[in-house]
Amino acid sequence: MTAEPDGPEDRLRRFATIWSRAVFPVTSTSSTRPEFEAHLLPLARRLSEALLARTFDSEAGRTVGAALVDAHCTDPEVLSRTLDCVDAYLVLYCGGDGDQEDLRARSARLQHAMAAGFARTLRERTLAEQEAIAQAALQAQGVVAQALHASEARFRAVFEGAAIGIGMADLEGNILQVNGALLRMFGVSEPTLRSRNVREWTHPDDAPQTWRLYDELVRGEREHYHLEKAFYRPDGTVLWTNLTVSLLRDADGDPQYQLALMEDTTERRLLNLRLRYEATHDALTGLPNRTFFFERLEKALGAGEGQRFGLCYLDLDGFKTINDSLGHAAGDRLLVEVADRLQSCATAPGEMVARLGGDEFVALTTGPDTQHAVDELAGRIMNALLAPISVDGRELTVRGSIGIVEGPAGERSPAEVLRSADITMYRAKSAGGNRFELADAEADARAITRHGLTTALPTALERGEFFIEYQPLVHLGDGSVRGAEALVRWLHPQHGVLGPDRFIPLAEHTGLIVPLGRWVLEQSVRQAREWRELQGGVEAAGPLRINVNLSPCQLTHPGLVQDTVDILERTGVAPDALCLEVTESALIGADDDLLKPLRRLAEMGVDIALDDFGTGYSNLANLRRLPVSILKLDRSFTQSMQQFPADPVDLKIVEGIVSLAHSLDLAVTVEGVETGAQAEQLRILGCDTAQGWYYARPGPPERLHQLALVDATG
Repeated sequence: MTAEPDGPEDRLRRFATIWSRAVFPVTSTSSTRPEFEAHLLPLARRLSEALLARTFDSEAGRTVGAALVDAHCTDPEVLSRTLDCVDAYLVLYCGGDGDQEDLRARSARLQHAMAAGFARTLRERTLAEQEAIAQAALQAQGVVAQALHASEARFRAVFEGAAIGIGMADLEGNILQVNGALLRMFGVSEPTLRSRNVREWTHPDDAPQTWRLYDELVRGEREHYHLEKAFYRPDGTVLWTNLTVSLLRDADGDPQYQLALMEDTTERRLLNLRLRYEATHDALTGLPNRTFFFERLEKALGAGEGQRFGLCYLDLDGFKTINDSLGHAAGDRLLVEVADRLQSCATAPGEMVARLGGDEFVALTTGPDTQHAVDELAGRIMNALLAPISVDGRELTVRGSIGIVEGPAGERSPAEVLRSADITMYRAKSAGGNRFELADAEADARAITRHGLTTALPTALERGEFFIEYQPLVHLGDGSVRGAEALVRWLHPQHGVLGPDRFIPLAEHTGLIVPLGRWVLEQSVRQAREWRELQGGVEAAGPLRINVNLSPCQLTHPGLVQDTVDILERTGVAPDALCLEVTESALIGADDDLLKPLRRLAEMGVDIALDDFGTGYSNLANLRRLPVSILKLDRSFTQSMQQFPADPVDLKIVEGIVSLAHSLDLAVTVEGVETGAQAEQLRILGCDTAQGWYYARPGPPERLHQLALVDATG
C-alpha cells in the first residue's frame, strides 16, 4: 500500500533518517549509513506505535534500547543522541493530531524505558563477555597443560622410535642424550657414545665449511646448518650421514643446546658411486666413457694460466673388416685387448684413456709442458699396437690412425677440440693410416667448410643456386666451334661461385650427384636445342653439340638410360646433339653389366667420350670393347707443347695415341690448350678438336653462340 504524500509513512521515514544521521557517526557497525537507516526504521515504527497506542506500554522503549545494543551500538554517545532525537522529533513526526501534552508525557516515559533497556542489556552483555573470557582462560590453561603433556609424550615417542639418529649436546659439545637409532648407527653403547665430545668426530673427508658452520651455530650466529658428513665407527668402517644440526634457545632467547639429526646414507652413497661408475665408464672395456672424458677435458681446458693439454684421437684401421669377417664377439674381444694396451700407455700423472664408442679411443695428457708429452704418448700408443692380438686362435694385426691436438688451456671448448682431433684423425686415415697427424687450423677450416657445403647441397639444388657455364669445343682443322662442354657451378650464398672440384666429390659421396647430374643434363640439352634454333639459316660446319660429364655414381644408377631418353624426348633434341663424357678410371675393369647402359645410349646415337684418357693406366686393348666414339686426351700429355720446341717424347706419345684412336674410328679431343703453338702442334699431330683458355674460358651460353656465329659468317 503506497502512503499519500507527506503521510504517516513519509514522516516516519523522515524520523528514521534524522535518527540514523545523528547516531551513525558514533556506531561501530560495518554497515553503510543507508543500511543503518533501514535497520532503525522498524525500531522507529515500534516507537511510533507505542506513542499512539490506546493503552500506553513502556516495554516498547526497553525493547528499542536493547535492540541498539544488539546492533553493536554500545557507545554511550549513541544513547545520548538517540534520546535527544526522540525527544525532539518523535512527537513532531509521529504524534499526528493527538493531545500534545499527553504525547510528550508518553515520549518522556519511552525515553526513560529506552535508557533502562539500553543500560540493562549493555550490563548483561558485559557480564556475559567477562564470563566467557574467564571460561576461555580456564579452558586455555587446561588445554596448555594437556598440550604440554601430549607434546612431551610425542617428543619422547619420536625421539625413541625415530628411524634417524637424534642426539642432544650442550654448547661445549658434551653429549647429553641420544636415541636408539643413533646407537645402532655407530654400533656402540649409550655410555660409550655419551663419553665422546662432538669436536672429536672429525674425518678427512669433512667439507671445508663443516667446522666453521659448527662454530657459528654454538656462538648463536646461525640457527641451523645441513651437510653431508662422514664418521668413523669403532671398527674402522665409515658411516656416511646427512647431518642437520639445530640450535635450541631458552625462554630468553639465549643459546642453550644443540640438536643433531643424522640419516644413515652409507648404502645409498655406495649405490650412487656404483651408478656413477656405470654412467661414466664403458661397460665393455672398463675405460672411462665419453661422458667422463668430456668432464676431464672440460676441467683441463678450464685450468689456470700456463697450463696446456694434449689429446690423441685414435681410430682403428680396418676394424669393420674384423667385425664383418669374424663377428662382433671377436671384435669385442679385440677392443678389450686394445683398451688394456692403451691403459698401460697412460700411467703418468695427468694422463687418461677413454673409449668414445665403437673403435674410437682418446688419450689425454695435461700439464705445463704437453708439446713433447703428447707426441710421446702417441708414439707409445702406436708401439702398443704393433704386436698381434690373438682372438679365437687367430693372430690379428691391429693398426690405428691418430689425430693430435695440443695447445694452451682456456682457448677452445671441448667440442671444438674434439672436432679438430676428429678431423685430424681422418686426415691421417686418408693418408694411408697407421700414422698420426698434428692438427692444422687451415686443414680444420677446409674440413669444416666441406662439411658445411655437404649439408647445404640438398637445399642448394631446390633454391636454384647452381648454374652452368660452357667451354667451346673447336675443330683444329678449320677453327670452327663444334660444340661445348657443360661445366656446372655453384653460386653459394657465403662462399661465392664454386667450381665443380669443390662440390662434385661431396655430391658423389652423399648421392646427390644423381639428381644434380639429371638437372645438368636437362639444362644442357635445352641449351643445345636453343643453339640449334638460333643456327637456323646460318651456314655452319654442323649443329652445335653439348658434352655433359657423367660421374661413376651416375654411371651405375639404374635410371641413367631412361632419364636420358626422357630428357631428349621432352626437349625435342636428337641424340646426336649429346655427348656423355665418362672418365677412364670409371671404366677400368668394367664388366658387361656396367657397359650395358653406355652401349644402349651409343646405339641410340648418343656419343660417348672417354675423358682424362691416359691417366687411368687402362689396357689399350680394352678400347675395342668400350662403346666410345671420342677420346679426350688428358692435358698432362700436351703441357710441354705450350713451349717450342715441344718435348719429342710427348710428341711421340700423342702421335701414337692419335694414330691408335683413328685406327679404331675414334675422334680425339685435347683439353687444356692455352697457346697458339700448342694448338698448331696438336693440329699437325692429327687431333680433331680441342678446348682450353686459348679459345675461350667457360662462360655463359650467349658467348658461345656469338663465337659460333662469327665462325660461320667468317
